Amino acid sequence: MGGSAVVGVLRDRTAGRCLAGVVVSGFGTSAMWLTAGIWVKSLTGSDSLAALTVGAMWAPVLAGPALGALADRMDRRTLLVRGNLVMGCLLVSLVLVGSVHALRLLFAVLVLHGAIGVLLGAAESALVAGTVPASLLADFNGLRMTANEGMKLVAPLAGAGLYVRFGGPAVALSAAATCALAALIFARLPKGEAPRPPDRHSARGPESPPGPEPAPGAESAPCAESAPALQGRPAPAASWRDELAAGLRRIRGSAVLRPLVTAGAATMLSAGVNGALTFAYVDEVLDRTPAYAGVLYAVQGAGSVTVGLLAGALLRRLPERVFAAGGILLFALGAGARTVPSDAVALGASAAIGFGLPCVLIAAMTAVQRETPDAVLGRTAATAGSLMTAPNAVALFLGAGLVAVVDVRVLTAAAGAGAAAAAVLLAAGARRPRDSPASPRP
Repeated sequence: MGGSAVVGVLRDRTAGRCLAGVVVSGFGTSAMWLTAGIWVKSLTGSDSLAALTVGAMWAPVLAGPALGALADRMDRRTLLVRGNLVMGCLLVSLVLVGSVHALRLLFAVLVLHGAIGVLLGAAESALVAGTVPASLLADFNGLRMTANEGMKLVAPLAGAGLYVRFGGPAVALSAAATCALAALIFARLPKGEAPRPPDRHSARGPESPPGPEPAPGAESAPCAESAPALQGRPAPAASWRDELAAGLRRIRGSAVLRPLVTAGAATMLSAGVNGALTFAYVDEVLDRTPAYAGVLYAVQGAGSVTVGLLAGALLRRLPERVFAAGGILLFALGAGARTVPSDAVALGASAAIGFGLPCVLIAAMTAVQRETPDAVLGRTAATAGSLMTAPNAVALFLGAGLVAVVDVRVLTAAAGAGAAAAAVLLAAGARRPRDSPASPRP
């Protein structure tokens, strides 16, 4: 059943080509993610500046609502094409980076690269939600996760090898070429977007049966501007501030989206702390060299690839909250197990973390695509992404500071306990009367 659904996603012209574009552009992005740090380290000798390259690419996530609102104002297919072309041109400019004096250009390009990535991610989520059948959205998001994680396993090594042989400009040019190829793929997307079905509830999971309408001013608020148009009067132009807040209002006013996004944010906070402890864990708990962290990252990536392939089938059998809570709990067990000084436990823990962590992200994004009107889908997807990923970036810095003064075993146990609490609260909400009785999946 899961295999046939995957085939269905790949046969869908929009979904298949979006996935192809994600794979191609993701290769270049992942290669630059590692290579930029190596490049800066070789030019300056500074570990701090090298670490800032990752922060530069992550920083635009905080502007997700604004970038999502921009994606909602533009034709999404055109945006995917032009955005990749602009990104490619920016990367070509990095051939000018040959000394410390050109580092400002490198960091500026990395920030813009991250911003365009957020913008294109919002456009892609909205485009797919408008064309792919709702019953296949979870499969698409799972396959997208698999594509992203698969590129993270292969592309950084390829980028590092290319850097060692030919230098940073060669990596930048290869990444620019992937952007150009992605633009070509997106240019072949079907023109126009199919209208979304009027009743998205028909594809809900068991936890989301048809229920009472949301209270006035809650879930209906973001679309209130359409009412005058339905009465024959032109809709008043919403203020830019209202447009930025539309995605947040949509999430806050939805009994489906709010708990998933909140649980995702809490989990990513724990994941950030856990990630910041990796090298200290390898050194102090496992008594291994820093290179052993590469083995753990590879195992974790393999777990993420696996859950991406299975996510669609699992979400057809489990309520979204149960699927997400189960994944969070698996991540919590993996993080907590890192208090044990054993290589076998370390490998199992990394696999559990890789398999469990993406579950809440896949469930939340699928729910966003299914529950959100097309007019505000881009900004809602970007806002949800910001709310769930920004805590990870904050926790990376927080964990890096705490590990200098707190024992790594205490911190990893705390990260596991925090995630376990989020899992319990999310699962408890799935058993409340409002989430039952279960409605069968179509």
